[in-house]
Formats: sequence, structure tokens, C-alpha cells
Amino acid sequence: MTTKSVDMQLMLEAKFFKGLADKSRLTILEVLMDGEKVVGEIVKTTGLSQSNASMHLACLLDCGLVLKTRQGQHVQYRLANEEIKDLIAIMRKVVSLHAQEIFDCMHDYDHHQTSQMEVTA
Repeated sequence: MTTKSVDMQLMLEAKFFKGLADKSRLTILEVLMDGEKVVGEIVKTTGLSQSNASMHLACLLDCGLVLKTRQGQHVQYRLANEEIKDLIAIMRKVVSLHAQEIFDCMHDYDHHQTSQMEVTA
């Protein structure tokens, strides 16, 4: 691979992982692991506002993590593919193996959010 193509690949990978870099987006992905949902179902299950859920769904769509299908007046959202479930399972395994290190790393950058967290691995 050329340097330019490596840079492009890394940029695409970073954009892909942006979809996983937010608690609300992870929560939405968790809900969609059970199957297709409309925004109202996602809002009810996650506790997010409709506008907030829609904003996060747009990001997940842009990052290729979810797909949407219009059915009449409703839009159904679903995981883009089964590999997303595998990716989340791998992420959970890595997090459980390195919870303290991840906590400490987050703690350095975002003291306020993580100061109340208790790590249990």
C-alpha cells in the first residue's frame, strides 16, 4: 500500500470508530442488536430525546454502522450487518480485560465524567 492509500484507510477506520465513540450511539446499537426499530421505539428504550436519537442515528448511518428502510411514514433502523454484533462482542471482551487501564486513560482526559465511575472487571 502506498502512503496515500494507508492514510485514506486510516481515515476511513477512524470515521468508522467515531460511531462507537459515544455512549448514546452504543446504546442505540445495543437496542438494534435485537432487530429493526423505528425512532419512537429507540427513544422509548434508550431514554434519549427524539432529536438526540435522530442526531446519533445520522452519525451511525454516516459511519456505516446502521441502515434505514422507509416503510410508509415510518423509517426502520437496523444494524448494517451481523459483523457489527461481533465487533461489539470483541469490544466488550477487550474492555473487560483492560477495564482499569481504560478507566485510567479516560480519567486522565475526562476527570468529571469518570470520577464517579467504579471499575468492576
